[in-house]
Amino acid sequence: MAIPPGGEATAIALGIYEADGERASLLFFLTGKRTHELAGLRPGDALAVAGPLGNGFDLSGNPPHAAIVAGGVGIASVLLAAQQLAKKGTRVELLYGARTAKLLVDAQRFADTGCELALATDDGSAGHHGFITELLEQRSAMPALILACGPSPMLRAVERIARERGVRAQLSLEETFACGVGGCWGCVVPLARTSAQALPFPSSSNGDVVYARVCKEGPVFFSDELRW
Repeated sequence: MAIPPGGEATAIALGIYEADGERASLLFFLTGKRTHELAGLRPGDALAVAGPLGNGFDLSGNPPHAAIVAGGVGIASVLLAAQQLAKKGTRVELLYGARTAKLLVDAQRFADTGCELALATDDGSAGHHGFITELLEQRSAMPALILACGPSPMLRAVERIARERGVRAQLSLEETFACGVGGCWGCVVPLARTSAQALPFPSSSNGDVVYARVCKEGPVFFSDELRW
């Protein structure tokens, strides 16, 4: 959670893009006042940062083949996972989609890590003309592990494909955070009560469903445990 120095803009939640020793980098798209203020920072400027918050992808085990599905700004949250999987010897594919070719940023960085690339754009300016989830659905054989980060419609499509094809996917959810530390309950999602990430309260009218906070119990959840 980063708070720009101007004081007029509220905090913004960002994932670590790269990490090396005591240094870390952030990747974000310029979309509004907060991100423009962050982009205008210069060496020596002060920035209030709280973290790490929430959880990350579960990379335990040694899957022989993994697919990372990223949509738009979701690319900013998956490089570390790709690097760690590649170090384990896992065959890693990056399925990366955006509205236009100009918004497919840093794909070469993933190729340098050893990822196989599959690209898609809504306007057909690069790669597959259509949604990146279409490329995932068209596969005759599914990977042992699916990680995904991107807009909610894309994540819902990944959840459906993973369920139909018998693969357990991990989804990093996007949400607008208020407090970012689990105090306000403003970023909840319905989750199966049997999930290891589920809290005993509060519950919905359905006794099998509880609410989990994206900022605290998440942002990464197993797709088969979400109850959207």
